[in-house]
Amino acid sequence: MRFGDVLEAVEELSPDEQSELIEIVRSRLIESRRNALAGEVREAQVEYGQGRMESRTPDEILRDLLS
Repeated sequence: MRFGDVLEAVEELSPDEQSELIEIVRSRLIESRRNALAGEVREAQVEYGQGRMESRTPDEILRDLLS
């Protein structure tokens, strides 16, 4: 299904249905981002446990990011 088709279908919904759809999509996006972040955290924990990552202070991380 193309994006334009989706937009046209949404326009056929009532305002209340459109609002409900927005909330559902927003919730799903939040959940998807939460799951992705949790996966990254698990991966980092494994790497740290295997000694492939060193611990650093927030100041060290910021210094590297800003350099």
